[in-house]
Amino acid sequence: MSSKINLAIEAFKHKGFISKLPTIARMLNSIRKRQYKPEIKNLIIPGAVLLYILSPIDIIPDWIPVIGVMDDLALVALAIPLLIKETERFLAWENEKSNNKVIDAKIVS
Repeated sequence: MSSKINLAIEAFKHKGFISKLPTIARMLNSIRKRQYKPEIKNLIIPGAVLLYILSPIDIIPDWIPVIGVMDDLALVALAIPLLIKETERFLAWENEKSNNKVIDAKIVS
């Protein structure tokens, strides 16, 4: 189990994932508040992969040299780009939302 967690941590460091954690937290909060609608596959697949990595049940046991860890790496390699893609989509949505704010003001002549 410890090796799976270390593997996940190393994989998450890839592609600047760690630096995107605050954005992911904001995105999840906006989803929870029903303000932002994500592409479901971009959240379901990474969530399922996270559960798989944390689960003690494994399709290919980790004690099998090389292949045991490769299935976990392959799933993480699939999940991280999807989550990063959704994070970038959220940032674009957030930027568009902030640029479209209407400022209510009186014109004084």
